[in-house]
Amino acid sequence: VDLDHRNMEAELAALYGRLRLRGDTMQPVPAFAPRAPELVFHCREIDGEFHVYAEDPARNVLAGCTVFNRVFELDAEAGRFVRSPHSRYAPAYQRKGVASAVYQWALQAGMSLVSGPRQSVGAYRLWEALGRSWELLVVSLEGRTLRAIAEGAERQALEVFDTRMMLVGTGMRPSRSPLRHSREGGNPGLSIERGGVTPPWPSP
Repeated sequence: VDLDHRNMEAELAALYGRLRLRGDTMQPVPAFAPRAPELVFHCREIDGEFHVYAEDPARNVLAGCTVFNRVFELDAEAGRFVRSPHSRYAPAYQRKGVASAVYQWALQAGMSLVSGPRQSVGAYRLWEALGRSWELLVVSLEGRTLRAIAEGAERQALEVFDTRMMLVGTGMRPSRSPLRHSREGGNPGLSIERGGVTPPWPSP
């Protein structure tokens, strides 16, 4: 475990060095982690994916980063607003609500988030905690279409590779169409609609 921690810190140090060497122009992110007030956040967009970096300027280190990846399993319409976050934070900055602060920024900006196909216990708890403040669904990505999992079957369904958790961002409405059912006939299809809010990022 210690070796893994050293490897992560070395990777983050190398990334920090590359970012500073290139002098990349990054946008400030108004995220705030109450238990890590020393951190400042920056974002850059690459091909429709958003890289958020948490910097500790006093220590001159990169605390970690979250990448909001495009979800290529979805159709183009849903893919405009849905991203899948993946985070790496140095051990000294873990368990301080840093990833949660970054996810909340994305949700407030209008992104809806889907989990990866496999989640650690810690990641699962993070999604459940965020689900107390944001609408949390369990969905299937089968056939490039978001499909809601029936209430009561969520935990068992999460064992299936194509099933994910989804947090619904600000200004988004998950609309259920009675005309779009899964082959099993039980799960209504979902489409992601905007509620008159313009996304603060370029469409891919």
